[in-house]
Amino acid sequence: MKYTLEGQETERLKFRLLNIEDFNDCVELFKDIEVCRFLGVDKIETPNERCKLWFEMTFERYKNDLGGHNILLDKKTNKIIGQSGLLVREIEGKQEIEIAYSILPEYRKKGFATESTEKCKNFAFDNNYSESLISIIHTENINSEKIAKKNGMRKDKNIHFKGMSVNIYRINFSEWKK
Repeated sequence: MKYTLEGQETERLKFRLLNIEDFNDCVELFKDIEVCRFLGVDKIETPNERCKLWFEMTFERYKNDLGGHNILLDKKTNKIIGQSGLLVREIEGKQEIEIAYSILPEYRKKGFATESTEKCKNFAFDNNYSESLISIIHTENINSEKIAKKNGMRKDKNIHFKGMSVNIYRINFSEWKK
């Protein structure tokens, strides 16, 4: 499948495709209502329903070759620490590739988001998937803006996306190559 990082690794992480057996580990992410608001699934009643929708969307992406979140495993413990990947998106009528991630609460602020998003960026540019990459970040998600900046991205514009006010962060291939 194009755009997925299945089998890729970083210093501390292994990437693999999401599978249904990951549900119980991933549902933890959907208990945090602020994270759910940033992901646009906060209107859904329960964490289980939110996670179910997330899984369905990811499996649909895989099936249609639109990328998708990969499970991130800690190499030392082999435990799931979150998800990260490349997502094909339509933004203002143009196809874009987004670098996206979600880290489980107990693993935040340990550099995993930075490590995984950098791997996604390098993988996409190394494979010539696009001349630029974006991250779609809710305007109140300061932590994700910091990760995008660490990944060499700059704020490109503010738009409405799926009913949310978001900032589009972008890095161009020419900036990455330097």
